[in-house]
Amino acid sequence: MSQLVNYSGDEEICHGGSIYSNPKEAGLFLSVGCHSDFPYFPRKRARVSAEFVFSGERFENKKQASIDILPDECLFEIFKLLPGGEERSVCACVSKRWLMLLSSIPRAELSSSQSSESNRVGGDAAVDCVKITTDAEDLETESDGFLTRTLDGKKATDVRLAAIAVGTDCRGGLGKLVIRGSSSSHGATDLGLRAIARCCPSLRAVSLWNLSSIGDEGLIEIASRCRRLEKLDLCKCLAVSDKALLSIAKNCPNLTTLTIESCPNVGNEGLQAVGQHCPNLKFLSIKDCPLVGDKGIASVLSSATNALTKLKLQELNITDLSLAIVGHYGKVVTDLVLASLPNVTEQGFWVMGNAHGLQKLKTLSVTSCRGVTDRGLEALGKGCPNLKIFYLRKCAFLSDSGLTAFARAAISLENLQLEECHRITQIGFFSLLLNCGAKLKALSMMSCFGIKDMAFGVILPDCFTSLQSLSICNCPGFGNINLVLLAKLCPQLQYVDLSGLHGITDAGFLPMIDGCNAGLVKVNLSGCINVTDEVVLALTKLHGGTLETLFLDGCGKVTDASLVAIAENCLVITDLDVSKCAITDLGIISLARSNQLNLQIFSLSGCLMVSDKSLPYLVKLGQTLVGLNLQHCNAISSTAVGMLVERLWKCDILS
Repeated sequence: MSQLVNYSGDEEICHGGSIYSNPKEAGLFLSVGCHSDFPYFPRKRARVSAEFVFSGERFENKKQASIDILPDECLFEIFKLLPGGEERSVCACVSKRWLMLLSSIPRAELSSSQSSESNRVGGDAAVDCVKITTDAEDLETESDGFLTRTLDGKKATDVRLAAIAVGTDCRGGLGKLVIRGSSSSHGATDLGLRAIARCCPSLRAVSLWNLSSIGDEGLIEIASRCRRLEKLDLCKCLAVSDKALLSIAKNCPNLTTLTIESCPNVGNEGLQAVGQHCPNLKFLSIKDCPLVGDKGIASVLSSATNALTKLKLQELNITDLSLAIVGHYGKVVTDLVLASLPNVTEQGFWVMGNAHGLQKLKTLSVTSCRGVTDRGLEALGKGCPNLKIFYLRKCAFLSDSGLTAFARAAISLENLQLEECHRITQIGFFSLLLNCGAKLKALSMMSCFGIKDMAFGVILPDCFTSLQSLSICNCPGFGNINLVLLAKLCPQLQYVDLSGLHGITDAGFLPMIDGCNAGLVKVNLSGCINVTDEVVLALTKLHGGTLETLFLDGCGKVTDASLVAIAENCLVITDLDVSKCAITDLGIISLARSNQLNLQIFSLSGCLMVSDKSLPYLVKLGQTLVGLNLQHCNAISSTAVGMLVERLWKCDILS
């Protein structure tokens, strides 16, 4: 050692030997620092993680002290004093233990400096640290001043929820949380939901889907700490009961939206609390909850502060009493959905209409309710004078007389959709048009097998309807005779959907093309297997200046001549579907040579005669395309598809 102390730099330190009697000590010395100016390669890598104290000419090992030896109580108190949200996020990256401890600290118990710091938007480094800790890939957006987080499937765990709770605190606070769980046994539980409640008092919306591991405890914690809650969505939460809903109702007076679906333990008691304590509730949807009955529905609707404007009742064991209550107390209801109510009879719908409480109802949807009969439907038409949109699906006992009576009573009806109402015939169909012609703008009939294409001996009056949108889909009996009659009654049509009508031919559709004076904008003839080029030629000639969408999927008699006509006459068409048509490369070439086309979506699925020869022309068309469907085009090689994908990088190509 005396040689090291007295060394002046003018002579050698060592004269042919080491200054250490033990060679291992030299290796140990060199491994501690890395500041030597000469290369040294130790035979064995030294693993030194502890501190060393110099004593004499040897080093003594001293055990490293760690903050982790402190109990949770001490760490908890230390973390409470952290100055800001960024520091909390960094500490959360240390270990899972630290993360869970930080997420257990209620916002109110943080130091004053932390509270003031959390009001500003923190640095991106804090969020990056939390993302590294959790490997989270949850969605992040900012809307109306608060953050949104979504966890799906296996990503919905307590650790990720804890990281969200800590990480969002320094960025304005969490406003909306969506958790879509799975059947995994390692999914989110009440522990993760409690972390959100403690750290995110600004939470306003919670959606929990398919989470059997979350029960009342987590939601009770949310209710007690997140009093700004406005929206609650519970779907397939098997462990949630009235106890949680009772706590939500008592602690969250700002609740405006409540959706409960497939929650077998939620019943009347919870809904009674909602009706009593939530004066701002505007949207209520209850589906497939076997414990919910008339008592719960009555409690919500008969509340003195009832503000419900949208109500959905689906797959419930309610009776006629609930519909009577809706008809009497639903004075501000504007949207009503009733679906799959097996215990509701004709009397329920009749009373609901005759109660005259649904004066503001504008939209009504009724599905799979055996109680909808001619008598009940007429009462609804009279009791809802402002009804504009009516969806009627799978109502087997409704006939022509009921539809006609409803059309006469519904003085404001603008949009009517009938689906699987098989007792409706062409008599009821045309009676509806004649009675609602002055105001009806959209009419849709889907899968109504009662309509037959026959002359029923009634001379239609010389009048016209204001109908702008007509959809007759998958009604096998609807044919040319009915279509010709429609052409005389509906000169203002702009949107026509006749998909799936195998009985329609050129003879039926050509009069409609000639009679539409307003200019057709969207035409769907998919599945009309008897339509030929003659229809497309007439359509493009008379309506080429207004036609924007044309669907010819499955029209096997449509050939290249139709594409030539489209290229020459259609100035504003953006969406064209010629799947399974008799299209060849020549048709594609004709489209590409047009200088006026601005196609955005083009479908050639199942066009077996389109080959690689169309490649350069598809590239030219693709300059404006955002979607191209080449599925089942067997004559187009994978190499050609690859070139298209490379050249048309802005276009989504299906192959």
